[in-house]
Amino acid sequence: MTDAFAFQLESTMSFDDVVANIERQAAAHMFRVLAVHDVQHTLREKGLERGPLKIIEVCNGMFAHQALQKDSHAALFMPCRFSVHVEGGKTVVRLGRPSMISEVLPGAGLDELARDVETTLKKVMAASV
Repeated sequence: MTDAFAFQLESTMSFDDVVANIERQAAAHMFRVLAVHDVQHTLREKGLERGPLKIIEVCNGMFAHQALQKDSHAALFMPCRFSVHVEGGKTVVRLGRPSMISEVLPGAGLDELARDVETTLKKVMAASV
């Protein structure tokens, strides 16, 4: 599924397996996992309950450098993010569309670069579910 700002896939694999797969696949596609935010844990510390939810931030230094050379506003869209949660008994993975950067910064010349990042991260996502 694709909406205005994200791609989505569902899996019957466990939440933990999908998270681990994204981390492995990101590395295999030359992206570094910068951070994994455990939203469920963070909210629990505040006395709030919800199901499993992790946000995985990834970056490819070469792509980031190229984007920043074109327009420093690109930093506002970095790093790229996956979210993983459980919904209706399935593990749901979402990827924020990297190509949105070229829509928000139309004159920056980021179209091709954003498409390349998006294509690679969609491969990461597909191989993870």
